[in-house]
Amino acid sequence: MAESVFLDGPLGDELAELIAGRFQTLAEPTRLRLLDALRNGPATVGELQERIGSSQQNVSKHLGILLRAGLVSRRKEGTSSLYAIADESVFELCEQVCGGLQRQIDGVGALLQS
Repeated sequence: MAESVFLDGPLGDELAELIAGRFQTLAEPTRLRLLDALRNGPATVGELQERIGSSQQNVSKHLGILLRAGLVSRRKEGTSSLYAIADESVFELCEQVCGGLQRQIDGVGALLQS
């Protein structure tokens, strides 16, 4: 099991707000799909729009939220902006959540087969 980097003492109000903000940012399916689409490397808004099947306006809005949260980065390339993952640790968090959900689904499946 990975070493825990959680705090040794009580969680302060300011840190609790920051942590809750990170979870709130991730609590939107479009943002999760955008992060997943960026897993394979940087992409433009148009490329991301195509990959997740959403409108340009919707993709841009959610990329802005991810950018402000520090989860993605943006750099200009000609007339386009190229977005990339800025904080790879987001994938570790997603793997933890996905693993927990998979175990839960497997448990329900086993119960249904009994």
